[in-house]
Formats: sequence, structure tokens, C-alpha cells
Amino acid sequence: MGKKVSYIGLETLVLLQSNNMINEKQILEKAQKKGGISTLKAYLRLSGPGWLQSAITLGGGSLGGALFLGVFGGYSLLWVQLLAMALGVIMLCAISYVTLSTGRSPFEAIRNDINPVLAWGWLLASLMANLVWVLPQYSLAYAAISDNLFPDYFLDAGEGTKYVVSLILLFFVTGVTFFYGRKNIGIRIYEFILKIMVAGIVLCFMAVVIDLWMNADDFNTLEILNGFIPNLNDLTNPISTYQRLIDSVPNEIARAFWTQEIVNAQQMRMVAAAAAAVGINMTFLLPFSMLSKGWTREFRGLAIFDLSTAMIIPFVLAVSCVVIVAAYKFHGKPYEGLLKEESGQVMVIEDSPAKKSYDHWISQRTASNISLMNIPISDSEKKLAAVLVPRDLKDFAKTLPSTTLFGFGVLAMTLSTISLLMLISGFIFCEMLGIKHGGLVQKLGVVTGSIGVLWPMLWTGESKAYLVVVTSSFGYILFPIACLAFFLMMNSRRFLGDDMPRGGSRIVWNTLMGISLLITGLAAGYTATTKTINGIPVGTYGFIGFIILILIGQLYMKKKHQLSS
Repeated sequence: MGKKVSYIGLETLVLLQSNNMINEKQILEKAQKKGGISTLKAYLRLSGPGWLQSAITLGGGSLGGALFLGVFGGYSLLWVQLLAMALGVIMLCAISYVTLSTGRSPFEAIRNDINPVLAWGWLLASLMANLVWVLPQYSLAYAAISDNLFPDYFLDAGEGTKYVVSLILLFFVTGVTFFYGRKNIGIRIYEFILKIMVAGIVLCFMAVVIDLWMNADDFNTLEILNGFIPNLNDLTNPISTYQRLIDSVPNEIARAFWTQEIVNAQQMRMVAAAAAAVGINMTFLLPFSMLSKGWTREFRGLAIFDLSTAMIIPFVLAVSCVVIVAAYKFHGKPYEGLLKEESGQVMVIEDSPAKKSYDHWISQRTASNISLMNIPISDSEKKLAAVLVPRDLKDFAKTLPSTTLFGFGVLAMTLSTISLLMLISGFIFCEMLGIKHGGLVQKLGVVTGSIGVLWPMLWTGESKAYLVVVTSSFGYILFPIACLAFFLMMNSRRFLGDDMPRGGSRIVWNTLMGISLLITGLAAGYTATTKTINGIPVGTYGFIGFIILILIGQLYMKKKHQLSS
């Protein structure tokens, strides 16, 4: 009898959820007529695509970027990822506006009306990003399980356990992702699962910070709050922590070296953290996740609310917590066990695991200026090099009061990101082949994410370096260029017709998008042009080559429009 009741209850729930999906437009219309709290309640109830964006951006890249920012920049750089996310959301809001106004596939629209090279570049860059960045997600998931959650079971684990654990994770994530193809109810279930995972990520990291705040005597809340205020001085000058150490270096030439090296490192970490906030594949996920839900122009306000809350708030809370803890634990402190004092002098411990990284900084000092070869390394410089040694997630986790809580947060991060990378690949396969979404082709695209289980072979040594350089260069170049396409579409009367913003609304849109394009474009250009393989500037070559292809595509489109007019 109990089983029958349970079955009927589940069937009723499914029916009710399905009916809710059918009546989403009616729910929204009624709420908007009442206004105020009713509209807010409806927005909260119907939100979804923004949570998917939040889940994919809360992955290994954002975690690593936040850790590096905290270790290197302390609380001073808390503003970087917040600003990057705000700029990304502006462009995503524009993408949602264009998509919902036309109801067309953005890939098809850009290919046929804007530039075919840009369309295919956008699609291929997103696919490449998915296939490459799924590898470190599995690596990070395995690290969370073996180092944080169940360390005793992995003490003598061999290489084979990496594949076994990864296969188990693959089956779980694939099953969850396949929910998305089961019409409206499947989408709702999938979105609900992702919301729970995002909430779990945020709560886990917030709990770590709260525990630190309650137990640490020197936890400076005011300094943390000040870190959210953008300080452009950090782009061109060393952070105060390093400046004090630099000022104590006795030799002027050595001071100049450390100043330049630290500024370069600050810029690199700021750009890397910003780039991890919003990636090229996220711009592909958003429009198709909205179209899959049947959203139309009536949902444009909901889409902006969804992105502005469900995407920004969880991301800012989670990554800020990581930056805060990393800054408190590591910033301005020499790598533990690397230095010691003997007879009033600072000595380096030769068998320290950080010795190789320390030697890198010291060798750079000599290589930068031949006159420094004959100048002894001062104690201040030894401390600087020891402070600059990077920390990884294992170092980070060891300092926490609860490595289990941290491990669950990281595991939830990786699983949600893996699922969404697979989902995006499903969308890409459908668009590539011109097939309706939701069927067998989308599932085959989803399964491409299984390449992630090969991370022990592919995500290591030289292969890892090549994959990162090529993919990040291509993806960073394409992000602002793809956004430029939507900027042009937003201002095209031929494309949007009566839906094109006018008057003050158009000024606001163009101002916000223009700022976002300028900053992300400069960051992308800097990142791409600094990517090299064996000294070859592949990023620069790729950037120039792709621009040439876009110009060829533009000439093709101009001729096409002339023939059709």
C-alpha cells in the first residue's frame, strides 16, 4: 500500500511541475500586473538559466583564480573577480535580450546575418574550451576525494584509482545531465539539482570563513571590506605588502627588478582571475538554455534579474570566501619550512618542496641584469622570493579547520561544472549539425564530456601546457569578439526591428556594453599576446590570423547583402 501511495505522490508532483512549466507565461503576466513583491516572487520561482551560469563559473578555474588572488594580492584584490563578473553579466544580459527578442538561434543568426567566421569561431572555441577544461575538473574532483574527504582510503592508492573514481563520477554526472533532455520537467529537475549544488558550494565556503572569523583574533573585517573597492593603482604598482619588502632591499637595481617582476605577476593573476569569471562557453550556454525553456520576449526582464542575482551573488560569495581565507593564511608570509635564521642571517632549506619555485625567482633576478650577478642576495630578497612561492589547493586545504567541508565544496564545484560543460557540448553538436535540440544528437554531444576521465594521461606535463596555451588563447580572443557580435546585433534595426532599444534605454545599453567590451577586449588582447609555446608567440599569431579571417567574412557578408537587396 505504501509503495502505491508513494508512486501516486510522485506522479502527481511530476504532473504539477509540468503544468507549472506550461503556465510560466501566465504566472509572469499575472505577477507583472500586480507588480512589486508579486513580480519578485514570480522571478524567484521561474529563475533557472542564471543558476546554470553560476554553476559553470563556480568551477576549478574560478577556485584556482581566487586562491592565486588571495595568496598573491591579499584582501586588496577582492574587487577583481567582482568587477569581471559584473562586466560579464552586462554582456550576457545583452545576449539574453537579443535571443529572446528574436527567438532565433544565436549561432544561426550570427552565421547568416553577421559573420560566418565569427559564428563558427564562437562555436569551435566553445567546444574546444569544453573538451579541454573538463580535464582539470576531474583532476580537482579526485584531489578533493583523495586529499580532503577520504584521505585514509587513498594512502597507498595506485594510478588506477584515478580512472576508477573518474568513471564513477562520469556515470553520475552523465545521468544527471541527461535529465535536461526530458522536456520541461527534465529541465526543471536539472535546474533544481544545480541550484542545490550551487547553494552547497556557497554554504561550504561561507562556513569556512565564518569559522575563521570566530576563532582568529587578527581577522581584519574593515580591511576585507576595503578590498572590494577597485584600486587601479594595483595594476601598475606593487601591493603594499610587497612594497615594504622592496623598500628594505639595499641595492637600487635589485629593487627595480623586484618591482617590475611583482607588477607583472600581479597583472597576470588579475587577468587570469578575471578571465575565469566569464568564459566563451558560457556565452553559448545562456541563449540555448533560455530557448530550451520556451522563453520569449516577455521573459526579458526575468532573464536580466536571473543573471543579476542567481549568477552574481553565489559567485561573489564563494570566490570571495576563498580569496579571504587564502589571503589570511598565506599572503605576505614566506612558504612554511623554506627559510630559517642562523646567526642573524636568513638561510634557505635545501630540501624544501618550495625550493624549485624559490630558485626560479632568484634565477630571474640574475637573468634580468648582468650587474646583479656580483651583488649578494639580501635577506629581504630571500624573504620576497619565499613570499612569492605559489601555493596549491593541497597547501590551502591543510590550513583549514575542516578539510572535509572544504572537500565537499570543491567536489560540488567540479561536478556541477562537468555537467554543464557536457550540456553545452550537446547544444553545440545540435547547432553544428542543424538538428533540433533534446534528441539523440544532443545526448551524443553530452557524452563527449567522457574525455575528462583521461585526465591522468592528458592533463599532465607538456600536454597540459599545450592544451592550456592553445585553448586559453583561442577562447580569450573569441570572448570579446563574440560579445562584439551581440553588440552589433543590439544596435541593428534590420536585425531587431521594433525591439531595438531606443532613447535613454539605448544609451544605457551601449554605455554599459561599451565599457565591458573595452575592458574585456584589453584583457583578452593582453592574455592572447602573452601566450607562447617554446618561445613562439602563438597567441599573437592566432589573434592576427583570426582578425584577418573575420575581415574576409565581413567582405563576404557585405557582398551577400548587396546581392539580396
